[in-house]
Amino acid sequence: MKPETKYYRLLEMIPGALIWTTLLLSVIVSFWQPLWVIFFIIAFDLFWLFRIAHFIFFVSLSFFKYKQVVQVNWFEKVKQIDNWERLFHIIYLPTAGEPVEVLRSTFRSLLNSEYPAQKMIVVLGGEGRMENDFLPKAEAIKREFTSKFFRVFITLHPGDLPDEMKGKGANANWMGHESKKKIDELNIPYEDLIVSYFDSDTCVHPQYFSYLTYKYLTHPTPMRVSYQPAVLYNNNIWDAPAAMRVTAFGTIFWLLTELMRPERMYTFSSHSMSYKALIDVDFWQKDIVTDDSRIFLQCFFKYHGEYAVEPMYIPVSMDTVMDKSYWRSFRNLYKQQRRWAWGVEHFPYMMWNFKKDKLIPWYKKVKYTWNLVEGMYSWATAPILIFILGRLPLWVAGRGAESTSVIVQNAPFVLECLMQISMLGITVSAIISVLLLPARPKGHSKWKYPVMLLQWILLPVTLILFGSIPAIEAQTRLMLGKKFHLGFFVTPKSR
Repeated sequence: MKPETKYYRLLEMIPGALIWTTLLLSVIVSFWQPLWVIFFIIAFDLFWLFRIAHFIFFVSLSFFKYKQVVQVNWFEKVKQIDNWERLFHIIYLPTAGEPVEVLRSTFRSLLNSEYPAQKMIVVLGGEGRMENDFLPKAEAIKREFTSKFFRVFITLHPGDLPDEMKGKGANANWMGHESKKKIDELNIPYEDLIVSYFDSDTCVHPQYFSYLTYKYLTHPTPMRVSYQPAVLYNNNIWDAPAAMRVTAFGTIFWLLTELMRPERMYTFSSHSMSYKALIDVDFWQKDIVTDDSRIFLQCFFKYHGEYAVEPMYIPVSMDTVMDKSYWRSFRNLYKQQRRWAWGVEHFPYMMWNFKKDKLIPWYKKVKYTWNLVEGMYSWATAPILIFILGRLPLWVAGRGAESTSVIVQNAPFVLECLMQISMLGITVSAIISVLLLPARPKGHSKWKYPVMLLQWILLPVTLILFGSIPAIEAQTRLMLGKKFHLGFFVTPKSR
């Protein structure tokens, strides 16, 4: 539960205060001392040019690592390890209104795994407030799949329980406690159970569970890490509008670069971990929005900083945002990005726990604080500073006494040059995005491949509309207090 103290409230205000101070000062100082801001913008753009070079390097390495890993027969490697058969996988699938065909595709992907389905325990959890919608789907899933897995459990999360926020975390918490009663009856040691926490539209690569098992069996501390795969939003990528595709690939590339630097990582979206660690932290927190990344912090603080993320260069595939109309698709994409940006709620939680826990080394506290603050700050401010506010001081200076200054006269050319060089990042993104596409479905012309490349001209627009603005809103809501806090938004699935 979140502490209700003035100190915690102050911590909630810091991220929003940082971004609004930056945005307001950039406007005010542009009129007061435009030359200062011009120097700042040139330095800022140069810094982001280095960030783009950094991105190109790491996303390319990660992509090649990914291509190598998916070609290995990991189940053959697992079978060479003694006593591997003792391990079972628990797959948690919280759902809230997803169509039954989406659930079927998820279960079929589990069955298509190289790893034996009889070593899998699948937990499908619905919401009590949607009981009439969920139970017929659950019965259909049970009839079709129960005999094919070791166990299939169905849970129904009651609505309006105390100390809960309506959302996936509360459902997952209920799923965990309810299924634990049945799992304990199986008398399987917790150390031999591996949990995968998936969105209900998650389709795993056939080698996913084999690779995960191999990682678990060969890691020196398998119960002190979470296992993070590459997340591809490509189940319906061929049908989604261009803006949705570009935004989806932005998330994919961010995670691919993070996989190369696991010391920076939190868990994100679908991931796996030890059941023992999950029991130790009493399952997912039930009163927050971003439960998928909070579970990492729960373990991190439970073990006094001795917990990390282990990268897995193997994909799970999910749906990109798409609805029955463009307007609804754009609206849902904005809400999804705003929900992800609500990960800023981790900042006060981290600071509060860092202050209390004297056993965590100071350098870890600094590292995780910087990674979170810098990431959220850049997410909200960088696209606006680069593409919009960066032009304001040039316009002001060009109409004032500074118009004859060498820096004013040459700044547009310098900025244009930096922007042209940065286009290399867009080019690399476009190429890798095409290489990551699933097979072209019937009904889609081969001429759509050039469209998949040209769509990247939308990147500046999507970075602002579905990057900066939802991030600013999320951090502003946290700054303004509980009345403005976000609830959980379930992204509609449509194929």
